[in-house]
Amino acid sequence: MTIFILSTIMFLIPILLFIGLIAIVILYSCYVSVIKNKNALLEAKSGIDVQFRKRYDLIPNILSIAKRFMEHEKTIFTDITELRSKAMNAAPGSDEQIKLNSQMDGLLSKLMVSVENYPQLKSDQTMIQAMKTYSEVEEHIAAARRFYNSALTQLRNSVMIFPSSLFASYAADVINSAYYETDEEIRKPINAADQW
Repeated sequence: MTIFILSTIMFLIPILLFIGLIAIVILYSCYVSVIKNKNALLEAKSGIDVQFRKRYDLIPNILSIAKRFMEHEKTIFTDITELRSKAMNAAPGSDEQIKLNSQMDGLLSKLMVSVENYPQLKSDQTMIQAMKTYSEVEEHIAAARRFYNSALTQLRNSVMIFPSSLFASYAADVINSAYYETDEEIRKPINAADQW
């Protein structure tokens, strides 16, 4: 009888070790997945900051070109300049920076619509190039925001599903980050007639 028990135990030990090893591998892969998703989110947030920096560098050029032609639009220039300064000084990726950039989106859209009312400005080659560059930067910002939102969704999904949820604390510092969404003001269509 004891030989039977010993042989059963000797048979079960390798099986239990194998099952334990598989469990460790699964848990480790879940841990790695959470860390990879967290790092992808941080990379996406950094990508948005890079695109914002491009925008911040481009704004003074656009404003200096436009100022030569648009004397009546001084308030929009000062508002954009103030928002740019505040956004540059805000903590990267913070809710404050997100809000400031959303407000800047609206003002820059208004500026671009206002440019349409100045034929001599619209035909200026420097302004044409600046507007083309601005359009490209805005497309890159939109793409970076989509990548960020996707990375945030993927991270949130990974820490909500068992067994990865066991490692949610490793992503706790970024899991509650806000999605980049379009400000309500920007969602409204811009009417050029309202700019005057």
